[in-house]
Amino acid sequence: MKFKLLALILGTSLMLVACGGGDDAAEPNEPAGGDSGATTASAEKIYKQNCAGCHGGDLGGGAGPNLTAVGSKYSQEDIASIIANGKGIMQGGIIKGEEADAVAAWLAEKK
Repeated sequence: MKFKLLALILGTSLMLVACGGGDDAAEPNEPAGGDSGATTASAEKIYKQNCAGCHGGDLGGGAGPNLTAVGSKYSQEDIASIIANGKGIMQGGIIKGEEADAVAAWLAEKK
């Protein structure tokens, strides 16, 4: 029984570390009004730094759900709300502001 509890605590800790926030020293996102190719590249970079640990580098899922077609299920506003507030075991606020908006727009295009 003690081994199962220890394994559960360790597994939960590892998952939280993998899904935790990004590097505060990371480069800031480009302004939203910039080149759409650059914005897409920035959104993908932000995703990889902050979200891929749980949702997979290819959006295929893992500890978090598959996001390959998330735009067919949720609007950009819905995705932004999930990023801000969390959902299920995902904590909210992992990314914020313009970075969260850029990732929400990028994910909303995944249909």
